[in-house]
Amino acid sequence: MAVQTLPTAAPAPTAGRPALRALAYWLVKYRRSWRGSVVSTFANPVLYLAAMGVGLGSLVNRSAGAAQLGGVSYLAFIAPGMLAAAAMQVAAGEATYPVMGSIKWDKTYHAMLATPLSTRDVLVGHLSWMAVRLTTGAAAFLVVMALFGVLHSGLAVLALPAAVLTGLAFAAPITALAATQSRDTSFALLWRLGIMPMFLFSAVFFPIERLPAALRPVAYATPLWHGVDLCRGLTLGTGLTPARAALHVAYLVLVAAAGYAAARVTYRRELVS
Repeated sequence: MAVQTLPTAAPAPTAGRPALRALAYWLVKYRRSWRGSVVSTFANPVLYLAAMGVGLGSLVNRSAGAAQLGGVSYLAFIAPGMLAAAAMQVAAGEATYPVMGSIKWDKTYHAMLATPLSTRDVLVGHLSWMAVRLTTGAAAFLVVMALFGVLHSGLAVLALPAAVLTGLAFAAPITALAATQSRDTSFALLWRLGIMPMFLFSAVFFPIERLPAALRPVAYATPLWHGVDLCRGLTLGTGLTPARAALHVAYLVLVAAAGYAAARVTYRRELVS
């Protein structure tokens, strides 16, 4: 008599693999449009550094500005700040319209949820794509900085993960917000009242000590200031102690983690309920 054997249970999928499937969608989508972004990815750093660092910087340097910037040129001073600010801007761009559109307009998230993917997989996959975009953008910016000769430390290579972490500290909270929006008017307010003021007043273009004393605590509380100070210390090789670097990293990780936790809630509420 033949002995009937019971079918064995299929092995559980590797943790995180469904999120990689969600990430694959964004990679395939980007494959159609990457040519249009390559020019801006390299052109924007060149234009920013040439205009602000070389053009305006020549005036600052002639007016003894280098002595007030720790002995470095104005170009070397603002370049790492622009790196962190560019990460913030890329994160804001990727976490606003693409997120809201995936829920309200083209229903990309709903299509993903029709498969075995969960809301967590959808969220982690999209945030992973944002991390990829941040990595490529920051790497291109660092290459341009190297061509301009403003990397003064061997630690400059660590500015790449620092910039990515800075971007994620914006991407995760903005993703949580964008998932709740039914109209894009709030994004204009976000840029005008959030992104642009931080870009102008978070030590990108001048030392934070130049701000009025009453405004400095506000600047210190922004993720961008922590990213700017971290990237600047790594590229210049001065003014960044291990304790100070750890404080910046911990703050950025905390903000990104809080944004991720909030996004878990908003995604579940908008996509499941």
